Amino acid sequence: MAGRISDRDIAAIRDRVRIEDIVGEYVALKRGGADSLKGLCPFHDEKSPSFHVRPNHGHYHCFGCGEGGDVYSFLQKIEHVSFVEAVEQLAERVGYTLNYEGGGPSVQRDRGTRARLVAANAAAQQFYAEQLRAPDAQAARDYLTERNFDQAAAETFGCGYAPAGWDALTKHLLGRGFEFSELEAAGLSRQGRRGPIDRFHRRLLWPIRNLAGDVIGFGARRLYDDDQITAKYMNTPETVLYKKSQVLFGLDLAKREIAKSHQAVIVEGYTDVMAMHLAGVKTAVAACGTAFGDEHLALLRRLLMDDSFFRGEVIYTFDGDDAGRAAAMKAFEGDQKTAAKTYVAIAPKGMDPCELRQQSGDGAVRDLVARRTPMFEFVVKSILAEHNLDTVEGRVEALRRCVPVVGRIKDRTIRDNYAVQLAHWTGWDDIPTVRRRVQEEARRGVRAPEAKARPATATAESVSALRRPRPNDPTLWPQRDALKAALQYPGIAGTVFDSLPPETFTDPAYAAVRQAVADAGGTAAGLGGAEWVDAVGRAATDPVAHSLVMELAVEPVPAEEDRLPRYIGGVLARLQEVWVGEQVAELKSKLQRISPATESEEFHALLGDLMALEQYRRSLLDQAIGDGLAG
Repeated sequence: MAGRISDRDIAAIRDRVRIEDIVGEYVALKRGGADSLKGLCPFHDEKSPSFHVRPNHGHYHCFGCGEGGDVYSFLQKIEHVSFVEAVEQLAERVGYTLNYEGGGPSVQRDRGTRARLVAANAAAQQFYAEQLRAPDAQAARDYLTERNFDQAAAETFGCGYAPAGWDALTKHLLGRGFEFSELEAAGLSRQGRRGPIDRFHRRLLWPIRNLAGDVIGFGARRLYDDDQITAKYMNTPETVLYKKSQVLFGLDLAKREIAKSHQAVIVEGYTDVMAMHLAGVKTAVAACGTAFGDEHLALLRRLLMDDSFFRGEVIYTFDGDDAGRAAAMKAFEGDQKTAAKTYVAIAPKGMDPCELRQQSGDGAVRDLVARRTPMFEFVVKSILAEHNLDTVEGRVEALRRCVPVVGRIKDRTIRDNYAVQLAHWTGWDDIPTVRRRVQEEARRGVRAPEAKARPATATAESVSALRRPRPNDPTLWPQRDALKAALQYPGIAGTVFDSLPPETFTDPAYAAVRQAVADAGGTAAGLGGAEWVDAVGRAATDPVAHSLVMELAVEPVPAEEDRLPRYIGGVLARLQEVWVGEQVAELKSKLQRISPATESEEFHALLGDLMALEQYRRSLLDQAIGDGLAG
């Protein structure tokens, strides 16, 4: 087994990887100031972006839940991998050969690790794609061509074919150096009665990829009537890589267009995704082997970054049959948990998008999306369709069922408009009564808002004697900004910061961060960026102090790039002035207790010190005032 990854390699990879590129594969980031990007946190549910990334410093921090760190910790948390696996993934991404201390260069450190499972899936996808061109795969090719998918489309989506025989893929991958335990862990093979066998046989396959584009599993479509597994579709079982509730087919291809257009189209099958994309609707995705759920929605929201109600559209396409309407109703249940506008698009005659493209062409698919119906309207009208509105009894029952639905709409303006619309749709003349009932239902549905979770902070404070200071405390801002300067711009803060006495930082948490800076070698250590912040973070052994380091490392410094040296100099001068002022007060107190007549020598010595400190204090104050920092 290879040894430990060298610190030099860890630092080199961190320098070569752009943290905004890695985070940007999971979160839509937008400019939030100089050297600051922000988006919706991937680690907790939120509607307003409080997740910040500092590209030049290589760190991220969420001011909502307290999570923070460098590119390695982000990958560890988002992909649930170990530190070593995170380093190996990024090394492979930038083409860096790792050196393991005690083991030499290696790219196959531990068998069975996540990286090995990704490699096995990639090799399997290549094998299946090659098999699609074999004579035995004619049924699979026919299935695609009958649905207007040519070879180019099959290659774009990575389509493949699982051949007949029990162990064709397993033998191929074992011959490539993989072990059966790895193939089993990846969901590619399983133990049969006579030995290892393939999981998929005689089926058309689609590779399922994560946001980074890695193949993590497969979806398989039945082709033959004599297939022993009667299910039309089957998927890779749950593995370390593949969690069906956290992945969407086509998202690797659609993610940039979703972020750009603020629109996501949800379809039901693999061929529907293909049809949508080929027709020009490049924001289409589908759930894999499960119903579209809350975790899928949260995944899309981070790309849509719908930080207000009117930002971002989620469009569901359903078959026009009873099952499609039931699916739409289920989607409505989760709709209240997102701020995105939500719509429903149903093709005529119960067709799905793939069938619509076959029958009417690409234009019809684009029109389907363009003619979307608001989700609220669709749900209400679906309920109304079940009642005879020509009778009083039918109208009363329709209102009884629809009022609670409209009352659950969170946006007050939209809710009020739908209340009026509901009265018109049911033919109910007494509009004020309908509106009142909807308002009553809305009030009845209100629950006491839950306290916003801060898991990282809460956990830290429960095991720490330190208390996190308020970021906007006016008496502590010089201490906070001085620490931000030391972490983000150590070259500018420099020896002035390092020379500040520990007692300059009166808040215990800030004092702990100041001590961590000193323990990491001070700003004169010659480190910068992510490597420097990481060193200070390691030195901050208290959990609150460590979390505060990550927070201060990404919190913007309120100055433009060209004014940074002057601003930081003013902040440090202000902090020094406050400390010197305390020394002045202490000297004055001593002088008052000394008699000039009997203790003349000591009195004049202290007086000289006082005059020198007063002059130094005035110079510091002038510097702070010159930068508009005196308070």
